[in-house]
Amino acid sequence: MDVAIRPARSEEFEAVAGLRWRWEVEEGEPPQVDEERFTAHFADWARRHADSHRCTVAVRGDDAAGKKVIGMAWMAVLPRVPTPLSLDRFGGDLQSVYLVPEERAGGIGGRMVAAALADARELGLSKVTVQAGTRSIPFYARNGFAASPKLLEVELG
Repeated sequence: MDVAIRPARSEEFEAVAGLRWRWEVEEGEPPQVDEERFTAHFADWARRHADSHRCTVAVRGDDAAGKKVIGMAWMAVLPRVPTPLSLDRFGGDLQSVYLVPEERAGGIGGRMVAAALADARELGLSKVTVQAGTRSIPFYARNGFAASPKLLEVELG
């Protein structure tokens, strides 16, 4: 079965919440809420923030035979301060990119990132950032991201 890469549909946000839950469990983080409450909150949040946080999904079996959401990539669309050169400026922050482990190393993750970046281009975003974990830096580098000496960060705890 092929994998479709496309914008998430509202009715898929519960499945996307399941991916986010699974990711944290894999990382060994103890949940602070039960899975049912988290799923309901996450899906509601995703629907309320659909304009500012666009979700791209990877779906295996996207047909009448059934489907399974296997990956997600979120693009936070952030307004930027106007300048005399551009009154309407927006940037993006790629967030929460996750693909179930059994589907990794087949190019699906790269396809999700490419789709999210294509969406960013269509929206006219001036730049897209990503906060990468140490293990994922090579993945993002293969997908067009590069370290920037202009981007600084402070941890506020």
